[in-house]
Amino acid sequence: MNKPDYPSVKVGLLGGTGLYRIEGLKNIQPLNLGTPFGPPSDSYLIGELEGVPVAFLSRHGPGHRLLPAEVNYRANIFGFKLLGVEKLISVNSVGSLKEEIRPRDIVLADQFFDRTHRVNTFFGQGVVAHVSFAEPVCPVLSSHLYEVARELQLSVHPRGTYVCIEGPAFSTRAESRIYRLLQADVIGMTAATEAKLAREAEICYVTMNLVTDYDVWKSEEESVSVELVLENLKYNIEHARAVIKKAVATISRIEGQACSCRQALQNAVVTSPEARNPETVEKLAPLISKYIRN
Repeated sequence: MNKPDYPSVKVGLLGGTGLYRIEGLKNIQPLNLGTPFGPPSDSYLIGELEGVPVAFLSRHGPGHRLLPAEVNYRANIFGFKLLGVEKLISVNSVGSLKEEIRPRDIVLADQFFDRTHRVNTFFGQGVVAHVSFAEPVCPVLSSHLYEVARELQLSVHPRGTYVCIEGPAFSTRAESRIYRLLQADVIGMTAATEAKLAREAEICYVTMNLVTDYDVWKSEEESVSVELVLENLKYNIEHARAVIKKAVATISRIEGQACSCRQALQNAVVTSPEARNPETVEKLAPLISKYIRN
């Protein structure tokens, strides 16, 4: 696949509910990028943030037109890979499953419990790979965002377990209480799918979760509603923008720090060379070409 003519971009930004644009993004160049997995959610906005080249994508598309289950996660992440992105900061809205994680807090989830039924791999159709996913987010990038949020004096939690549900409905009280028994921390509908694909794409991934409400386990609280979510999200989105801007501006702090994300596919392709589907090998070339021999 030929790469279009545009500047190299190593930092990607993935906006969720409420974050449809990045304030301060300059020299914007919209890019409609095709992928072997179909079209991404929207045009990538290539530009500069705090002097650093970045690529921004709105997960749910213009006007928030895509359900969590309708998002073409494979196209979105593959597109970032084609752009040369090495570090991906994702913003997600979540509900809290613990008393101490309050609405309008930020949680940098580092574990997932995935209850979705989506396609969450680039592989199949004649090429099989199994990546390690014990530590599903990049510890270096996550620590960087935590330090930045602390410097901004925001209420931020450095880790947590994210329950990923199919949606679009919120949980029942019974489901919410069971997730609490499992000692999960927050609940959302998108991040686990993205994290798995980012790992296969060897992109360092972190999810910055904006807590909009206590999930419905807390019976004395108002039941989760779109109005409540959007009210709290509007408050928190400015904090998210502040963290993103400072994290990008200071991204050089973590250059050279070692993580395993960028070598996730090393020794992961298990299909023998003679059994590989040539069409799939060609399709996945941006991911696997450095590891396999035809």
